Amino acid sequence: MSVIAGARVLVTGGATGIGKLMGECCLERGAAHLIIWDRDPAMLLETVVSLTARGYHVTGTEIDITRTEDVIREGESVLRESGPVDILFNNAGIIVGRYFEEHSHAEIDRVLQVNVAGAMHVARVFLPSMVTRGRGHLVNIASAAGMASSPRMSVYVASKFAVLGWSESVRLEMEARQTGVRVTTVTPFYISTGMFEGVRSPIVPIVRPLSAARQVVRAVERDRVFCRMPWIVYAMPFFHGLLPKRWFDALIGRWFGIFSSMDGFLGKRDIGV
Repeated sequence: MSVIAGARVLVTGGATGIGKLMGECCLERGAAHLIIWDRDPAMLLETVVSLTARGYHVTGTEIDITRTEDVIREGESVLRESGPVDILFNNAGIIVGRYFEEHSHAEIDRVLQVNVAGAMHVARVFLPSMVTRGRGHLVNIASAAGMASSPRMSVYVASKFAVLGWSESVRLEMEARQTGVRVTTVTPFYISTGMFEGVRSPIVPIVRPLSAARQVVRAVERDRVFCRMPWIVYAMPFFHGLLPKRWFDALIGRWFGIFSSMDGFLGKRDIGV
């Protein structure tokens, strides 16, 4: 079981949304040091000041995780000055929310760089010290969108499919070599943060941010392989494997209203979840 009390925790995209809430939940459970990486300097400062005022040990770094050289430099600085990270939340992510042909080439590149390559490079910096110590926990925030496709989310879906496959592969590597490092993959439905403002779901409930954060932290404490929310997301692989494709489209896409859920999308297009 992963122990949060006394742990050193790092959260990417940790100045807002569920990233901030997951960090706060860890502090409330006794984490010794919360390290926040975020590209928004104003929100980063506000979050660090607010949590520090409550007596917690919190530090923050302004960083764009698409800049690999910055990730390596700042990661090495953390390892050198603070010590190995016990729990890493790969949380930073962005979405554009347009039909594929409406994406600019720059938008395609940025979504894949933040959601996929950025997460990989952050993990690559901190995993070796976890393996050397024989303990640690990597938490990768994927999405239910990484399990089923949806209109107006093509590039985002592609990125989350990639995160899901990569995260599971790393878990298998860690387990096969008995490294002691745990990997949890998180696949939530829409979460009601600014990232998904305007999204509508008539049947599947949109997840509240605090509920999402608490569920992820509990999953870490219990060393769960997957953390899916709400409960119906656990049934998605079953339906996907059992039903013919057109039936699956009808059930998930039309009857559950998922295919029209992004019609009113107004969300911020370049923030952490």
